[in-house]
Amino acid sequence: MDLRQLSPEIAVTPQIDIEDLPALAEAGFRVLINNRPDHEVGPDLDSIAMGRAAEAAGLTYFYIPFTPGEITPEMITGFAEAMAASGPKVAYCRSGNRSSVLWGLSQAGKRPTEEIIETAANAGYDLSPVRRLIDSLAS
Repeated sequence: MDLRQLSPEIAVTPQIDIEDLPALAEAGFRVLINNRPDHEVGPDLDSIAMGRAAEAAGLTYFYIPFTPGEITPEMITGFAEAMAASGPKVAYCRSGNRSSVLWGLSQAGKRPTEEIIETAANAGYDLSPVRRLIDSLAS
């Protein structure tokens, strides 16, 4: 796994396997956020399989599918709700980028835009394409 910490409460990572979930729980994570749409993966890694495996590992599971270029207010709200869940969180998608975008958008108005952009950049993700949206959500 390639965990990239965005804050003490959340890390993002590229696609994970079901076999990774017990290790995430052992590492102290309590919440799993799946941002990968089912049509991008096979049935062995779809939202149903990952949800069952997350539950078996003792993780609270959120499925917030994010198709590139299709950000919705519901996705941002859903991610914010997942962020409010108790315990350290890990979010994933294909590369971790979409998860970092949703994290950044959920932080709009809570953190300065520049801090959000810099934090993601330090983790290897470029949120500059959504800077204006972050600013808009913050105001």
